[in-house]
Amino acid sequence: MATTGVSPAKAVLLAVQLANKSDLSTLRILVSQHRKTLHTELVLRILLSHLPESLDSSAYVPFFEDLISGRIVEDSKTPVDSSALLELTEVEAQKKVRKLHLLPLAWPHCPADAPADPVILFLIHRALRIDENTGLLTQLPELLTPFLHYSDYLRTWMISTILPLVRFNYDYHPDDGAALTIAKFETLDDRAGVSLLLSKTGKEPTTEPDLTVGRDLKGLVGPWLYGDTRWKRRKVRENSSFSLQSLERLDETPSVEPKYVGWEEVFKWLLGQAGTSWKTAVKAVEQWDGPADVDLGGYEDGTTWLAEEDEIHLERRFARSGLAAAYLISEESEEALNGIQRILTRMTTLLDKDRIPTLQAAAALLSPVPDFEDNILSSKSATYLRNDLLEDHNILTTPNEQSLKLLHVLLISAFLCTKAGCSLSVRRAGELVFLQDERDQKFLFSKLMSRIGDGPKSDDRYWMKTRSEILWLRSWGAEELFEGSESVNGKGVLGQLPKESIEAELLKALLANTRYTLARSIYETSPEQPLSKKALHDAIISAAMNAYDNATNANRTRGGVKKCDDILQAFPDTLDGSLDKDQLEHLITVTHYMGAYRLVFKQGEPFKPVSLRLHGDPISIIGKILDQNSRSYTKIGDFIDMGKHMVRAGLTVRKVDGETALKPEQVMEEESVAEKRVVSMCIDAALADDDFETAYSYVVTRLKEIAGPAHARTPELERRGTGLFAEPPPKVIDDWSWRAALQAGKYRRTSQTTKPTHLGNASGNLEIRHLEQRMDCLAQALRIAPKATLQEILNVYRRCEEELESHVKQEAEQEEAWDAQGDEQVMPGGYAPTPAKKTTSSRAVEEAPMSLFDLSRASMARAQNGFSALSMLKGNHTVQEQAQNASRESIDSRGSTGDASSQSTVKAPIRKRDQLKNAAVGSLASGIGWLINAPPINRNDEEHEEP
Repeated sequence: MATTGVSPAKAVLLAVQLANKSDLSTLRILVSQHRKTLHTELVLRILLSHLPESLDSSAYVPFFEDLISGRIVEDSKTPVDSSALLELTEVEAQKKVRKLHLLPLAWPHCPADAPADPVILFLIHRALRIDENTGLLTQLPELLTPFLHYSDYLRTWMISTILPLVRFNYDYHPDDGAALTIAKFETLDDRAGVSLLLSKTGKEPTTEPDLTVGRDLKGLVGPWLYGDTRWKRRKVRENSSFSLQSLERLDETPSVEPKYVGWEEVFKWLLGQAGTSWKTAVKAVEQWDGPADVDLGGYEDGTTWLAEEDEIHLERRFARSGLAAAYLISEESEEALNGIQRILTRMTTLLDKDRIPTLQAAAALLSPVPDFEDNILSSKSATYLRNDLLEDHNILTTPNEQSLKLLHVLLISAFLCTKAGCSLSVRRAGELVFLQDERDQKFLFSKLMSRIGDGPKSDDRYWMKTRSEILWLRSWGAEELFEGSESVNGKGVLGQLPKESIEAELLKALLANTRYTLARSIYETSPEQPLSKKALHDAIISAAMNAYDNATNANRTRGGVKKCDDILQAFPDTLDGSLDKDQLEHLITVTHYMGAYRLVFKQGEPFKPVSLRLHGDPISIIGKILDQNSRSYTKIGDFIDMGKHMVRAGLTVRKVDGETALKPEQVMEEESVAEKRVVSMCIDAALADDDFETAYSYVVTRLKEIAGPAHARTPELERRGTGLFAEPPPKVIDDWSWRAALQAGKYRRTSQTTKPTHLGNASGNLEIRHLEQRMDCLAQALRIAPKATLQEILNVYRRCEEELESHVKQEAEQEEAWDAQGDEQVMPGGYAPTPAKKTTSSRAVEEAPMSLFDLSRASMARAQNGFSALSMLKGNHTVQEQAQNASRESIDSRGSTGDASSQSTVKAPIRKRDQLKNAAVGSLASGIGWLINAPPINRNDEEHEEP
């Protein structure tokens, strides 16, 4: 049935039915036949209310285009089926029409600045309903694109809302959760919007080259911030709504113009990425040219959407953000530093400055850095490394030539340290430069010096380059620009360290790595003379001692000891006449000698040279060698030389801090002490090895010549007056020689005792010979022992004398028995035995024992008869001196031989008993002097210096 007779009410109802069925071709005919009733706005409302949102946009966009353009021509020939409305009366039809409740064209919460054009309202409302009911965002561009030319409002809404949302949900990150609706997206503020759109940027695995970071900035953030409608709409919403949020914002002082707020959030995001994912920040700076670089998907109209003033402002803000991101990259690696180099190169190009060389080329050139202006190197700048990076008052991130140059030199400094094995970030390098903290710089320098030895040690070019780099780190090459700048502090990361101390450590590093020729050419023979003569001398000695201390082998032809020796020989001019050099050479010599013996301080820990240098009593180490090496005591000459070398090495006289305190005038005395100690140790070692013969020979030969009295000085210098009465310094007590002699005198022969190889003129009886030797040793001990020990020595001597008398008697009896046996039995034709007068051998008479009291009485009588003894008792000489004088005169008298005529012109030899009598006078006169009315001995003058 034709629709020519259809009433307006029924035409409306029929249009609704056709829209519900998506029968747009029939609807077109119906609209053409009832154009007055179905006017454009009504049709739009019907379509908005009843056309299914799931219908593809391509199905109704042509009809919509014809409708709004007026190209729908009346078609009366084609009937429209209205049979469904025949039974409906007009009144019922009108009633149904009133109940349709068609949607208004304006969507809910439509902003006040929205255009009144029904077409624009329909399109936006239709798009919102499609997104809300179906989520088919991908259909919206097809719906809106044909009509963008109708309105700038629609174009801006399409670009700033639909385009970034479609790209975020479907094109760029399609596999990441539920899609965000248009309504919710439009409610996001600047921070939330930037955070959402860039939430997945740089976090997805991609293949290189990865361009997704720049893509997201251009294609998501750029369109979202397109135009100035967003901030205008936001301003309208804030003015029209009253909420807690608006109250809080009233208290804030807006420091940024509203149209820049969104971009400021992008710059803050860039800084956040620099601190957490610096690679993303570097890609953002490289792949994005700033706010003017946007991808609007071809929906723009060709006009410039940013004013020139705004573009310049945002470009400078972007440059400041790039410089700030460079300082916030905290990773300490060459890769991160190369990333900062890429940022710096990009900023240089963006600001139209001169190109900078690559990081590797700049580190090789080490160009001198001119002075900075505006006091940018002050300590205040250190706060700008972490705070207010985007603020205009931050001079470090201000996009100008000075900030670029500063960042570049800090980058080179960090790169040099990192390349050397001491990782450093640009921000840390800035702190070292701005704060100039000497302790931090020393710590960095020590790390550098500990790592540079890992390089090619035999390459002189490497060491020359390393030296240049470290010196550049101190002053940034200022010496090349300003003469005389060596004396002032540098401005680099090592600026607070004196140049001389840096050169000294570099010299030590060269010597530690055996670059002797190079070190000498730089520091000794070079006309520049980087170090003073004293500093050079001290550095060489320090390097030599360090090499010695690190040695593990005592052989001077290998390892650290050899290195120490080589260092001393490498600088003949500087070390000429050096006492330190001489001491080190003696130390090397004695160390080499000791290396020939087995020596262990702790179980399983072999001897190391440093143990000798740091030992509190180095002479005692010789005792350990004697203990651990069998029969080594026979090489007593070598050990005496060791002791003397120790003295000349300055090991025996030290200060509290361990440094040598040996003075030239002390050398002879210390060598004498060392010799006495070594001889005593060898005697003890021989006795421990049951080699009494060697011990005895040392006592009567070496010890006799070098031993001194143990009582020849006062323990401390006690001044009894001043001027002429002041006492001289005390001499060293020889407390070793008499003990060694005493120990030899106490030794008793056993089955393990080494037998003598030849007897000479001594008795053939080994026991008698041994006792005689012991008594010789005791006599030597008596001569040099302190007064308090005389009684002990006398007791031992008495026991030896008694044993000797017993053996002599036994030997005499054996001789008589042998003679008798020979006369009576062996000799043929012998006469009868003739009674003979019982006699005692002269030796027995001479060595007849005396009681201690008889000895004392005889000693007193002898003392009264002799002038020297009388003088002694009157106080002119000590009894001790008389005993020593008598001992010196008669120590060898017992072994002398000769006829009576030859002895008539010389003094008769004194028997050992007489020697002991003279010695006993000193210790017994004070005790029994009352027997002979002897005057008391002056106790205050008992001890005098040996004449």
